[in-house]
Amino acid sequence: MPPRAQGKGAKRATDDEQLPFETILEQLEEVVETLEEGDAPLEEALTTFERGVRLARLGGARLDEAERRIDVLLSDQDPERTRPLEQEPSDDE
Repeated sequence: MPPRAQGKGAKRATDDEQLPFETILEQLEEVVETLEEGDAPLEEALTTFERGVRLARLGGARLDEAERRIDVLLSDQDPERTRPLEQEPSDDE
């Protein structure tokens, strides 16, 4: 099977990977609004939907990575890295 040509879609997917999480959310909201309007021709709507799926997966992957990082920070694997804050005694104790 011949290799697929790297068109606008492939470049956009690569560019999307560099987007901050907040920008991914904003663009995903724009995709949803565009699709909800229902005015786009079928092919344009499919392209927009594909972009939305790509952004949703990318955003999900970013959230998964953040969760993994938090798990590592909160784990007991490195007690020197994270430990509970000591509470100062209050005046009424």
